[in-house]
Amino acid sequence: MSERILVAMSGGVDSSVAAALLVQQGYDVVGATMKTFCYSGTDAHPKICCGLDGITDARRVSDTLGIPHYVFDVEEDFTRHVIDDFVAEYARGRTPNPCVRCNSNTKFQDLMERGKLLGCDGIASGHYVRIEHSGGTASALYRGVDVSKDQAYFLWGLPKKMLPLLHFPVGHLTKREVRDQARKLGLVTADKPESQEICFVPTGDYRDLLEKRLETRHPALEPGRIVSLDGELLGEHSGYANFTVGQRKGLGGGFGERLYVIEIRAHSREVVVGTVEEGDAQGVEIGEVNWLAAPPPEHTTIRVQIRYRAAAVKATVRSREGSVTLAFDEPQRAVTPGQSAVFFDGERVLGGGRIERALVTTEAC
Repeated sequence: MSERILVAMSGGVDSSVAAALLVQQGYDVVGATMKTFCYSGTDAHPKICCGLDGITDARRVSDTLGIPHYVFDVEEDFTRHVIDDFVAEYARGRTPNPCVRCNSNTKFQDLMERGKLLGCDGIASGHYVRIEHSGGTASALYRGVDVSKDQAYFLWGLPKKMLPLLHFPVGHLTKREVRDQARKLGLVTADKPESQEICFVPTGDYRDLLEKRLETRHPALEPGRIVSLDGELLGEHSGYANFTVGQRKGLGGGFGERLYVIEIRAHSREVVVGTVEEGDAQGVEIGEVNWLAAPPPEHTTIRVQIRYRAAAVKATVRSREGSVTLAFDEPQRAVTPGQSAVFFDGERVLGGGRIERALVTTEAC
């Protein structure tokens, strides 16, 4: 009997080809689409992959491939783990990664549980990452071959015990190759455009969601001061939730030099701005750490990626007690609390966590 794999199918081209490749490889494939916030109380946005059009496309692809297709209602868990966290982070003056939360706390764990009920032996998705299984529980996660589409940054929060069950069939392909495969197979998703929106923000503006879910006159949406590092009043803002570390837009002008957000102080509703140099961090403190490989010893040099699309940079492990403290080899800009910091050894994902704060020279050392 062939191994049975449950494939997460969003209705996009990547997950469609992932399912097709597994069918070609002889697996017993089952398709599954997750019903999240996108279906509740709002019209499906035409560009959102997880809307009703996504279910329809995933089902049409499943029919083409001759595999069964299920829809799983995960709205309750998704709201608790992803949307509530998203709102809470902005309320704290931080900038969240909802895709990381979804992958870590909802999508893959729910798929694993549902897959067991369907008699599945493994889980697959259309993420651009690679995984290598060397027998037993020794599995390692690596960046995808297509550098421009690599999604390793979003998967550091997966439980390590789940790695042996995972399959990422498109991780060794480029996006162009994936679309070519879809066209050859006649899949309806072959030329479907990619979605760039946050799936639970159909308007495209996250502030609309905050205004609906935060209580009236929440400090995050109330006016406050824009100040320099030494406390000088430079202007006013309409709510610190409108800002993120490294941002320049929305600060106004007339300062004589280009200023950027370097800190958000939720307790005082202050947005602190400064020059590029004033925003440089020598190190970073990372919480909620999850290791997918053996944690490196202190004083080890690793690479860390602190933003999606950013290059991984060299850093030295200063502490691994609870949170992880890293000292950068070179100062880094826009180290943003709430964002992910992902650890690498070459192409291999070692783990990651959430950025708690940027560190100045003395703290980093």
